[in-house]
Amino acid sequence: MMQRTWVRMLLVMSSVILLLGVGSYLIAQDRYVRPGPLKNSKTIIIEKGGSVAKIASHLLALDVIDNAVIFRLGVEYDGLSAKLRAGEYSIPAGSNMRSVASILASGRTVKRRLTIAEGLLTFQILEAVRVAPGLTGEVQSTVLQEGVFLPETYFYSYGDSRENLLIRMRHKLRSELTRIWQQRPAGSLLKTPNEALVLASIIEKETGRQAERTHISGVFHNRLRRRMPLQSDPTVAYSVTLGRSVLKRPLTKSDLRTTSPFNTYLSRGLPPKPIANPGIAAIRAAVLPMKTSNLYFVADGTGGHAFAQTLREHNRNVAKWRKSNKKKP
Repeated sequence: MMQRTWVRMLLVMSSVILLLGVGSYLIAQDRYVRPGPLKNSKTIIIEKGGSVAKIASHLLALDVIDNAVIFRLGVEYDGLSAKLRAGEYSIPAGSNMRSVASILASGRTVKRRLTIAEGLLTFQILEAVRVAPGLTGEVQSTVLQEGVFLPETYFYSYGDSRENLLIRMRHKLRSELTRIWQQRPAGSLLKTPNEALVLASIIEKETGRQAERTHISGVFHNRLRRRMPLQSDPTVAYSVTLGRSVLKRPLTKSDLRTTSPFNTYLSRGLPPKPIANPGIAAIRAAVLPMKTSNLYFVADGTGGHAFAQTLREHNRNVAKWRKSNKKKP
């Protein structure tokens, strides 16, 4: 009799324990998949080397989840313990723990962007990369040579290295330059891709207007063909600073007399190196110039340029520009 009583008690206790276990499991499973505490979407950062426990505590502190233990158990049950990745993630409002774990295991990190404007000097690009948030490591590049990086919008993830981003910019420039160079017309005056890059850098600094780039390129090609000096003011500015700074004053007569291979008022032909980092449109304009009979251009006071075929016409355009400048307050 006594033995039967103990057996019944053990069966009851086992049933209770089983029911409690099943109940606990169902409760935990429910909390794992029920909507989370986030009221608004949030961008979070998971650092490298964190264990599941550390990640769970971090998510709890950010109010992304409401129970670190259940998150850890759920991640283990779903087989994601070794798959959670470091990085920056966007967590939608109300995401449940399973969704959060899936996002961290997906590797679909937030993409940041860095836009490099056309015509910047190399030191300006290096500084932009230096201060870009979310990148790691130091900028190792020290040579301030122009025409090295392609200005464009670059996407990167939190934790990417600065040097790798600069390497991407260099590779992109070479790739685009090679692609556009292959489109050059027969009989092109430009003999090497570097010459195209040099001319593109001058065009980039002469105008920011898309419609004018090929026209200015056509003028420069005409002057090169006739062995006329290019007489480009941006090359003179570069001869003064040599890319170490931005010249923030008007050119002087003394500047125009500066002896330098970059001073295209005194030196015929192209400068030996680029004077800035040109964009794709300027490179394309350098390789594929507009057919024109014009030999001159000058600012027209509206942000564009007035073009001329003869020196007399050009002088009239210069006089108009000077007159319009005098009228400005």
